[in-house]
Amino acid sequence: MRTVGVEEELLLVDPATGEPRALSAAVLARAFQDDSGQDVFEKELHEQMLEFATHPQADMERLHAEIVRCRGEAGRHAGGIGCAVAALATSPLPVTPAIGVNRRYEWMAEQYGVVVHEQLVLGCHVHVSVDSDEEGVAVIDRVRPWLPVLAALSANSPFWQGRDSSYSSYRSRVWQRWPSTGPTELFGSAERYHRRVADMLATGTILDDGMVYFDVRLSPRYPTVEFRVADVCLDASTAVVLAALARALVNTAAEEWREGTEPAGHSVSLLRLAAWRAARSGLTEELLHPATMRRMPAETVVRALLEHTGQALAAAGDLDRVREGVDALLRHGNGARVQRELLERTGSLREVVAACVRRTQAA
Repeated sequence: MRTVGVEEELLLVDPATGEPRALSAAVLARAFQDDSGQDVFEKELHEQMLEFATHPQADMERLHAEIVRCRGEAGRHAGGIGCAVAALATSPLPVTPAIGVNRRYEWMAEQYGVVVHEQLVLGCHVHVSVDSDEEGVAVIDRVRPWLPVLAALSANSPFWQGRDSSYSSYRSRVWQRWPSTGPTELFGSAERYHRRVADMLATGTILDDGMVYFDVRLSPRYPTVEFRVADVCLDASTAVVLAALARALVNTAAEEWREGTEPAGHSVSLLRLAAWRAARSGLTEELLHPATMRRMPAETVVRALLEHTGQALAAAGDLDRVREGVDALLRHGNGARVQRELLERTGSLREVVAACVRRTQAA
């Protein structure tokens, strides 16, 4: 059974006003005083962000419990210094991001200018174990068309600087401003993948392999493929659905590779259009079908993902959980829809943030 780990970035906010607070250093200091925080929480680019990483898990119930526990600990540590955590992929309220102090971040700020200052966006990264780099690259080549569907399921960033962006995932549009982001062409082998990364580093445009921000990549730290397309999810249960689907995509792709099935040859141009459509529409309108790259109702495309991964989900014991989770998302909406409905009901972005703080801590 492949193991899965999840990294989530959480927004630090004032519990009274809903405005982001640049207090990550203080929250991390409290967490590191507690043994439970030493291998869980990490510093991020902006001081209004707090990241945690789960341990690798083979069982989705255990993964869910660990995400809930980590969110709870993050909330406890933040509460100790007078702030709260929210699983929001962008701040609904206006914010001036504060860049963390270290040499890496200073280099990034000098190189990329305003792009760095506008990158207060929060994602969910899913790591799935692979047996080798060769298998990992074969997986990367074969999961490319399905990544926008994961992005649509997770979309949780409709607001930007106090306004409705008209996107379900505006985080993904901001993230695309980095020079090394987005979908990739077919690599065909691990050797070609590593050669491409080496060529990128040789340009001097990025600092190290940690800045190879492909939508899915070989992790520079772990023996995993890392899915990087998702917004941080409002509900922990949605993050687990994404993790289960990511593992099923890896298992399906690895089996296709072993059987000699060639990956779909969609161009990067089409994949970028599919990603844009997912960011714009989320689950409310249409998506591009991964097989045809033509517009179809979002529910039809999501069901196609379930059909594509169905055998792998069943083999892992995840099929019922994922079906129920996907049905709930299609019925009640992803985080973007929830946020918009909260604003319509309350008329206040502050109340949107407050409700999302409470939801972040829910099991």
